Amino acid sequence: MSKTRNFKLAILTCFLQNVTFAQEEKENNLSFSGSVDVYATTNLADNARGSIGILAANTSGEPAHGFGLGMANTVISYDIGKAGAVADLAFGPRASAANAYEGNINQLYVYYRATDKLVLSLGQFNTFFGYEVISPVDNFNYSVSYLFNAGPFSHTGIKADYQVSDDLSFMLAVTNPHGLTAGTNITNDFQVGFQTGYKGQFFNVVYGADGFGFDDVLYLDYTGGFNATDSFYIGINAAYSNSNDADGGYYGGALYLQNTFSDTFALGLRPEYFTTTSGSTDQSVLALTLSANKELTKNLKVIGEVRFDTSDDIPVIGTKDNVTGVTFAAIYKFN
Repeated sequence: MSKTRNFKLAILTCFLQNVTFAQEEKENNLSFSGSVDVYATTNLADNARGSIGILAANTSGEPAHGFGLGMANTVISYDIGKAGAVADLAFGPRASAANAYEGNINQLYVYYRATDKLVLSLGQFNTFFGYEVISPVDNFNYSVSYLFNAGPFSHTGIKADYQVSDDLSFMLAVTNPHGLTAGTNITNDFQVGFQTGYKGQFFNVVYGADGFGFDDVLYLDYTGGFNATDSFYIGINAAYSNSNDADGGYYGGALYLQNTFSDTFALGLRPEYFTTTSGSTDQSVLALTLSANKELTKNLKVIGEVRFDTSDDIPVIGTKDNVTGVTFAAIYKFN
């Protein structure tokens, strides 16, 4: 074999290796993940429909009851170099209840790493508020808290995340009012958001127009927690909102008391106290939620839940001021 032919074969081999490496690199930068959740729910009250706290959009105004679909979502992300994009598409009653934006978009944004510590994002992203999120995969409880339902759920705008160290971070955002029902700003009003995080404890502030007709709404939120023991975790969420224009708001707090008994089983209690304010009138509700999480496989978990809601000020369901709900949910995640 001639030296020229050997040289050509070496060049061809090198080229093919580079092409294969480039293809593998591109494939690794593209990722898919998502989840599916379904449930059955009821209550133990006579002549009352529904089970409180199930996040499901409906036209009748009644809470979810019987067998139901949660949501199916697919998250597509691509990252290369300093930039990337995320498209989170969600379908189903849970997605519709939590996200009133255009179509079935849960999140849709692009991001750019300006430095090793600074990331800029533009588009629609889920809120940085609160302990719970829209997708049940990342929630310990299947039913959602009153604090979660009070919103906001998502924001459309620009944000800057700055990671000072492994322990300390800051975030600044300018967004449309979260109550707008389309992915564009038709009111020419805005909200400003800020977050500071330190060792897993986060303090959040949002101020501005809410998209529901009020221009001076203030939201304050603390989300955090700590490990009391190797197996027992205490999560905390407290929030406050007020508007002088609306002459009202809300405040409340919830604890997330969770004990892990094994690699596949955990039990948790979520006590929550929530109050809405309007003028000189306050309306409060107490909710106690006991949830058992069991992982059947790496991807499939089931949640059995008993929830008791009571109020001296407002009916919880129909005319009932005390309601016990029972829910069984199955959640499958893929990635």
